[in-house]
Amino acid sequence: MSATPTPESLYLHTLARHISAPYVALPGARAAMLSGSAAEGISDRYSDIDMMLYYDELPPAEALQLARQHNRGSALLWTIGERETGSFIEAYAVNGVECQIVHTTLAVWEQSIASVLRDLDVETPLQKALEGILHGIPLYGSALIEQWQASVAAYPDALAQKMVEHYLRFTPIWFIQERLLGRDATLWRYQIFVESAHHLLAVLAGLNRVYFSSFQFKRTHAFAERLTLKPANFASRLEACFTQEPRPAICELTHLIADTVTLVEQHMPAADTSRIRARLTQQQAPWTLPPTAEQGDNLSD
Repeated sequence: MSATPTPESLYLHTLARHISAPYVALPGARAAMLSGSAAEGISDRYSDIDMMLYYDELPPAEALQLARQHNRGSALLWTIGERETGSFIEAYAVNGVECQIVHTTLAVWEQSIASVLRDLDVETPLQKALEGILHGIPLYGSALIEQWQASVAAYPDALAQKMVEHYLRFTPIWFIQERLLGRDATLWRYQIFVESAHHLLAVLAGLNRVYFSSFQFKRTHAFAERLTLKPANFASRLEACFTQEPRPAICELTHLIADTVTLVEQHMPAADTSRIRARLTQQQAPWTLPPTAEQGDNLSD
């Protein structure tokens, strides 16, 4: 939690401890952790509670229903996942606060960690969960959670390089800009901007050994502050790509990509930047309409 957590964060922390009590009392419960904005100390009055509960085996549905009733929770707002997989999420409200609770077995959770740290899965939203555990606050079973935190904190070099190489790919908007700007392609242009922004963030995350997922990504400036290696004024320049006029926005995005490629070459020379470096200097030229065609001649004659 930050040095000066918001009052909302302190309240959610207290509420989370209360909510976790009937769950950790269940047979097989091994740990409970608060994550998300409440754990980081930056919650506001729209924030929810993100809680992870870990078991040897998932409790029966009836036991979880009784725990929710004990917490005076609302009817279920939504669920994600199936019990049969060993992990699912349920959400309900307590005192107007949405509580998103992950129920998972130790086996499934430790396999999730391994999928990133050992198998080097660079596309999984589980990277968001690993980042969350680094800032998580143990509510129960602190020894087990601290063991996971130590494991996750040791960001593998192989994962860093795979993140950089996998995401160092960009639709060359600078190459096709005249084609884009001369047509009704606003949605495509913004699609390229969003994809490129996520790829830039992912490359820099790998370069700085920070977990990243584009899933529900927010707080761009706070994330950028955690990056030691990044282009100057990175967050402001990145967001400017979505507020400037199209041509200067494309120019800014191109400069950000070039600056990021330079950082990769300086700090991760083993990564192959040759393809993107070569493409950055390319511009699409229009083809020339032959004079005979301009005069309306039929080429088939």
